[in-house]
Amino acid sequence: MPPKRVAIVTSSTRRPRLNPTITQYVHDVLASDPTIPTKHTHDTTIDTDPRHITLEIIDLSAQSLPLYDESVIPASLPASDPTPHYSKAHTRAWSALVRQYDAFIFVTPQYNWSIPASLKNALDYLYYEWVGKPAGIVSYGSRGGRKAADHLRGVLEGLRMRVVGTAPGLPVKFTGLPVGTLSEVEERVEVDERDLEGWREAGVEGMMRNLGMELVCELDK
Repeated sequence: MPPKRVAIVTSSTRRPRLNPTITQYVHDVLASDPTIPTKHTHDTTIDTDPRHITLEIIDLSAQSLPLYDESVIPASLPASDPTPHYSKAHTRAWSALVRQYDAFIFVTPQYNWSIPASLKNALDYLYYEWVGKPAGIVSYGSRGGRKAADHLRGVLEGLRMRVVGTAPGLPVKFTGLPVGTLSEVEERVEVDERDLEGWREAGVEGMMRNLGMELVCELDK
């Protein structure tokens, strides 16, 4: 049995961005936990553990999704194979990508007590590709992004995803975003070490591992 594939989603598309750095942080915390049965994608050995998962990152900025312009209603398409029935090529590509994954962890900043428009837009393009799949939420913001997490939970439940209970919130108090024109290299913002230390002291990494195990348990059902 091949490992179940879990996508960790970078949800903002602004420049510069802290989101890719935090997404990688979530990935690394989960991948380094020996209690979570992860399997590296380059590992070609025979897999006998049905609980094994792979962790992969999807960046919404790489999907080139315009503001929702699909002419068909996603929920009206055939549940077993909706991809070829979309009217736009970018929707078909997004559908085909999402269908490859068995579960998702959405890493989102908080924008005005909610989630970025880029994330809501990407979710709205599809329906059956999300239905029934386990989902986790990691939020961040000046106070941890709890409002965004709560809003996102409602959206995911509306898409009939199985949202796990643990939802770590990461307070960002010391990390700032640079202002002005940036080079390609500078577009990714690194986390201030004081924020990383604060997350560790607050037990955020333990919460992430709990989230990972909850996803594994959901996938094992």
